[in-house]
Amino acid sequence: MLMAILVLGGAGYIGSHMVDRLIEKGDEEVVVVDNLVTGHRQAVHKKARFYEGDIADKDFMRKVFSENPEIDAIIHFAAFSLVAESVAEPLKYFDNNTAGMISLLEVMREFDVKKIVFSSTAATYGIPEEVPILETTPQNPINPYGESKLMMETIMKWTDQAYGIKFVALRYFNVAGAKPDGSIGEDHGPETHLLPIVLQVAQGKRDKLMIFGDDYQTPDGTNVRDYVHPFDLADAHLLAVDYLRSGKPSTAFNLGSSTGFSNLQIVEAARRVTGAAIPMEIAERRPGDPDTLVASSQKAREVLGWKPVFDDIDKIIETAWAWHSSHPNGYED
Repeated sequence: MLMAILVLGGAGYIGSHMVDRLIEKGDEEVVVVDNLVTGHRQAVHKKARFYEGDIADKDFMRKVFSENPEIDAIIHFAAFSLVAESVAEPLKYFDNNTAGMISLLEVMREFDVKKIVFSSTAATYGIPEEVPILETTPQNPINPYGESKLMMETIMKWTDQAYGIKFVALRYFNVAGAKPDGSIGEDHGPETHLLPIVLQVAQGKRDKLMIFGDDYQTPDGTNVRDYVHPFDLADAHLLAVDYLRSGKPSTAFNLGSSTGFSNLQIVEAARRVTGAAIPMEIAERRPGDPDTLVASSQKAREVLGWKPVFDDIDKIIETAWAWHSSHPNGYED
């Protein structure tokens, strides 16, 4: 019998790339759960088995597991992830992210499913004590989003100890880019991520770009971030599932390109790729933005054998531009 992987949040930006990658490999069945609050039904590969519903709804999740007894591993992307929104609506984040994880684990336990790979985040580190950030760097979140993900990690740790449910927490930074053929990509409403906003300016959908703060302790004064392509992330999740299937212990990995790019460098690269002028303006700093966030992904490279393919920022932006050019209105097209 073919094994199956259950992808939670598989209609979202990263989740849809994960599903695409799994279907392309063709080694196993792919089951997708998404409540479509922020995801898009059109983003889900036609060959995946799709269920619309919420992971916090235990009866719904029991139905998914009952109808797909071959599921032996879960990849979890079903969390809210907007920092500013989490500060304004913390309870929404603890309810969906943290409490949602508890409900999921209870049903996993009922069905004896003992492997889960989940999206944690670099936001669990807060303002890091060292750069590049290691997995051992102290985790001191500075917003409810990061705190909700750290709670998920903590809950998993104790659940593993009590019931033997093994997990891999993947802490990643800024995800950017799209499937190179432009068929799936990033479509959020409202958009808050830097790269899609830069490309919307290049498309003429926005008049100008706002850069929040140019007085940070960085080479050009703007925030420095680490960017990773969704297909490289998907590959890391697959390697993490293999890691758990081979009986290895629960652990966490940082996923990043290990190269930081400043906001101004991103704008310059986007100008090169698109040929557009991309007017911009410097605005006030936003609260809670650390100067530099760059991860060391040495552990993932050594333990999982992870090798990011899209390690060049121009290459990442080219794939994002292919999506934005062919879908100027996102999935509405």
